[in-house]
Amino acid sequence: MEDVAIVELYWQRQERAIAETKTKYDAYCNAIAWRILNDALDAEECVNDTYLGAWNAMPPHRPTSLRTFLGKITRNLSLKRWRARSAAKRGAGEVALSLDELEECVPTADSAQEYLEAAELARMLDTFLGGLSADDRRMFVCRYWYFDSVAEISERFGFSLSKVKMSLKRTRDKLANYLEQEGVNL
Repeated sequence: MEDVAIVELYWQRQERAIAETKTKYDAYCNAIAWRILNDALDAEECVNDTYLGAWNAMPPHRPTSLRTFLGKITRNLSLKRWRARSAAKRGAGEVALSLDELEECVPTADSAQEYLEAAELARMLDTFLGGLSADDRRMFVCRYWYFDSVAEISERFGFSLSKVKMSLKRTRDKLANYLEQEGVNL
């Protein structure tokens, strides 16, 4: 079923929307949740919560890309669960490592004012990513959105580990410089 038709089912409040979403996007959402949580039960719960989140968001929201919309919900729910799980003890893994790498160039939101500025930061990140080469942008997204390991990125793109590491480091440095030029305090 096409995404437009699935979204229309949500707007008509037909429960079939969830079944169609699950049929088309279950593997995609599970892959995102698994990458972050590394736990089948937690991943499954986050994916089920994704369907509930989509049900609650539509209407009023009508996503133009259902895949991206569901991926964002899944990612946010999985990160929230990961943070809750690791609040007492920060675990190792690609999520923690990826977030640590980004801390040096992307500010954290500690105040209400910073949360209000998050939309502007997102716009800046979109502009920055749009200016990267296709390979650099894809590696950056794989690492910091999907939390792929450097080894997985290396294998996927056919690059050496050192090339991937250097590319990610240079991209983080460029991002830090870009954000500083835009007046963002790091």
